[in-house]
Amino acid sequence: MSITVRGKNIEITPALKDYVVKRVSKITKYFDSLGEITAILIVEKGRHIIELTVPVNGMMLRGQEATADMYTSIDLVVDKIEKQIEKYKTKLSRRLKGGNFKGELVTTVVPEDDGTKVVKTKRFPIKPMDVEEAILQMNLINHDFFVFTNAETEEANVLYRRKDGNYGLIEPEFK
Repeated sequence: MSITVRGKNIEITPALKDYVVKRVSKITKYFDSLGEITAILIVEKGRHIIELTVPVNGMMLRGQEATADMYTSIDLVVDKIEKQIEKYKTKLSRRLKGGNFKGELVTTVVPEDDGTKVVKTKRFPIKPMDVEEAILQMNLINHDFFVFTNAETEEANVLYRRKDGNYGLIEPEFK
């Protein structure tokens, strides 16, 4: 297990990095193997934000917290991830199938005529899963949509959260 600590608008001191590693290491007791854990520390407008991503056997746990103090934010995000683990512990134990997730985050800027730009591209290997597992994964990373390979059809699908709290599924139809 390795923990990467990066900063934006903040100097990552050895003491701060040690604190992140110490607190995040608590999460490792729940799993036999983990991918590379990433902690991004950000300071914006007086807010101290931490984004923590924990890849676990093809699943992603993600938490973000913001307070006036970085150490408090770190404590809160670790607590949040631990609650996610507790909440999904039974589902994860049934669902986890071997293999580690190793995602890649690439930041790019592509200027267009209307002034809009792509500022972030995420690449990650997609393992086939059923819709129920995709819902679990989407909730674990706390996103409103999730792209996955449907294990039944072997096609790319998009799962999304509807305004009424239910889920929608987009399946491709080729003519």
